[in-house]
Amino acid sequence: MWLILSFLSAALLGCYDSCKKLSLRDNAVIPVLFLNTFISSILVSPLLFYTGFGSWEIQRWILLKSVIVLSSWLAGYFAMKHLPLTLVGPLNATRPVLVLLGAVLFFGERLNLLQSLGVGVAILAYFLMRISSKKEGIYFHTNRWIWCLIAAVLLGALSGLYDKFLMSPENGLGLDNLQVLSWYTLYQLIFMSLILGFTWIPARHRGVVFEWRWSIPLISLFLCLADFAYLRALAQPGALISVISMIRRGSVLVSFLIGAFLLKEQNIKAKAFDLVLVFISMVLLYLGSR
Repeated sequence: MWLILSFLSAALLGCYDSCKKLSLRDNAVIPVLFLNTFISSILVSPLLFYTGFGSWEIQRWILLKSVIVLSSWLAGYFAMKHLPLTLVGPLNATRPVLVLLGAVLFFGERLNLLQSLGVGVAILAYFLMRISSKKEGIYFHTNRWIWCLIAAVLLGALSGLYDKFLMSPENGLGLDNLQVLSWYTLYQLIFMSLILGFTWIPARHRGVVFEWRWSIPLISLFLCLADFAYLRALAQPGALISVISMIRRGSVLVSFLIGAFLLKEQNIKAKAFDLVLVFISMVLLYLGSR
């Protein structure tokens, strides 16, 4: 069951990334992210009453989760605005490699042969995609938005490992996944309200003007559905965080198609072979996890 939920989460994440790109193009980043957290909080607010507050001992762990995720989002949103969607996806997909290393080191996870092959093929695919993206004239060592994306990837990997610690009954705290989702979303809204009020609003007339787009609420909808599927998968017995994280990076398939056909981005043919490798890696991971 956790494999099906992982693949569903990946598809939803692809839609989420695409809506995010459509919302951020030539638009102000901070208000888009604020609206994302605001709408997400509304969508999950009924869960606050269902799960309850618990205790401060629990909430302080969830509060730390919200800080990690929001920091990753801030860096990732700025990178998404300034970089092609077909570049952000592959680079962001290196996150499971870091999660895998952390899962092996800290949680004692072991991969079988097919899973190992799947991870290896995925690493090769993402590496080739980074190389082919250089044809677009984006040089990693001098582009500050690439460094923002690298920060987002590192923080995202840390968030994935922290999720395992929060919700695993064997190796962590065993917290309820719905409680984590609902409360960390609320804390993100509080933090983003402060960021909006103290940074963007005072300088809103000097920077990029904010423009409402209907893709903005879809960011929150797809994200909440993807997070729900992800957290439910993580809570299943026998779930492997390294495999779940790798499958979720399959969202690059969805975002790639939208970047190619809807946004008309460049260097598409050079990346087609890399996507075939991504698909092969996902099949290997699925077969090895049955």
